[in-house]
Amino acid sequence: MLTIRGLKRLHLFVSFDLQDGECVALQGPSGVGKTLLLRSIADLDPNEGTVKLDGTLREVMPAPAWRRRVTYLAAEPGWWSDTVQEHFTTWDDALPLVARLGLPNDCGPWSIQRLSTGERLRLALARALMLRSRVLLLDEPTSALDPAAAATVEALITERVSDGTSVLWSTHDDAQARRVGSRIFAIRPDGSIEENLP
Repeated sequence: MLTIRGLKRLHLFVSFDLQDGECVALQGPSGVGKTLLLRSIADLDPNEGTVKLDGTLREVMPAPAWRRRVTYLAAEPGWWSDTVQEHFTTWDDALPLVARLGLPNDCGPWSIQRLSTGERLRLALARALMLRSRVLLLDEPTSALDPAAAATVEALITERVSDGTSVLWSTHDDAQARRVGSRIFAIRPDGSIEENLP
């Protein structure tokens, strides 16, 4: 279980628990702090408060170890090498996920520059899923995808949730929030969280 108590970053001040095998949809207008919250939980930005995974304080883990367990997928994922396959530890192991997400098996040598926004999003998701994290923090993971590709992503994440992965999923799509979330959190303008019914 991910436990958050008094997490403070700029105007945000939130407390909640994310159970094992639970997907919580995170909503709110642009600029209200959804990305701030996800990045703070992943410890990518300075923040205050208590964050624990299975009772272990975030501070006692080296940052890379924490981020392997609590993985943040940015709305605009970063790329640091020239080709797709260089971003995966073992490209062959990634191929089933890559194919499931609708990309061809031969896309490994492709240049990152060649990829569309939607292809980048799906490959970044595959990269994140390869880590087998305990918690996934997803920032608009289907925003640039067509309905069929978005449905595939939703199905994949649902499978991970059923296997015990915890997910906090930021989305502007009300229908998607109701489909994927067992609970829905809305960030209020004052930086607090309000729970809504799905």
